[in-house]
Amino acid sequence: MKTLRDATVGSTVKVVKLHGEGAVKRRIMDMGITKGVEVYVRKLAPLGDPVEVNVRGYELSIRKADAEMIEVE
Repeated sequence: MKTLRDATVGSTVKVVKLHGEGAVKRRIMDMGITKGVEVYVRKLAPLGDPVEVNVRGYELSIRKADAEMIEVE
């Protein structure tokens, strides 16, 4: 299983499934990350947290812990 955290900088990945429950999953979905959407990994912070991505035409910074809940292909 590959997660958004494992994606390399400059790659575009497609969301397969969201893991997690309740408010955490809802918050990720509210940010526009849903099944089937393409996510471009723009850059990584020097220590790896957060990850900056482009999704649905806007830039988003997401923590590593949240990125691990997003399964991609």
